[in-house]
Amino acid sequence: MIPPTFDYTRPESVDEALRALADAGDEAKVLAGGQSLLPLLRLRLAFPELVVDVGRIPELRGVREDGDSLVIGAMTTHHEVVHDPLVRRHAGLLAQATATVADPAVRHRGTLGGSLAHADPAGDLPAVALTLDAELVVAGPGGRRAVPAREFFVDYLQSALAPDELLVEVRVPKREGWGFHYEKFHPVAQSWAIVGVAALVRRDDGHVAEARIGLTNMGSTPLRAAAAEEALSGADGPGAVARAAEAAAEGARPAQDLAASPEYREHLARVLTRRAVLTATGMG
Repeated sequence: MIPPTFDYTRPESVDEALRALADAGDEAKVLAGGQSLLPLLRLRLAFPELVVDVGRIPELRGVREDGDSLVIGAMTTHHEVVHDPLVRRHAGLLAQATATVADPAVRHRGTLGGSLAHADPAGDLPAVALTLDAELVVAGPGGRRAVPAREFFVDYLQSALAPDELLVEVRVPKREGWGFHYEKFHPVAQSWAIVGVAALVRRDDGHVAEARIGLTNMGSTPLRAAAAEEALSGADGPGAVARAAEAAAEGARPAQDLAASPEYREHLARVLTRRAVLTATGMG
């Protein structure tokens, strides 16, 4: 389809972008890498009067250290995240999961901030941000605020961003020494995950001391598998991991759609959690 008519602006600073968003009110959309917004425009699922292109704002790109956290600019591309040495060292789960997003063409254009702001529960990175306890820094007319990932994703394609706010950076706690793995089931390389599981595990003296499990496409927002996390505490072998993984779908409300039934998604969550944790712990 042909997209609807809209005005276009390309600000050169965050402040200029915020002014454009404030002037347009609810009628503006932010364009980052375009890999989420352009399909919505083409299918006429979005009807903005103004598109605010933030792709040329230099302060929104790059990765830096800030004490015990990494700070990643919202406009940092997936390709840059995958290959950044700081991300690979301190947030390996994010690098690994990002490498599975779509295909190389999308990863060169798509951005970390754009993916998170889109808030699609079938996207890989919202569940990873939740697993890593990331904070999303949002700029608006009243200044900047840090929103924990657990509060940022509100509903299907809905985030805590107000219409006049802009996601500017993502703060990720360093997780050196933790095992990690992202496992997903998808029919073809470029498609959304039917289910994905992000596992982050700390071992102590041969057993699981702490586990964080994030679920992709198991509800209207990304989820943490709290029951499985609790059951994994103390797990000391493949059998214990498999038993804990049986709780992975507890509390989830997966959708019924053409790709899968809720029951099949629950089965996948259990299977993929077992695989992800075994790989993350080295027990597999």
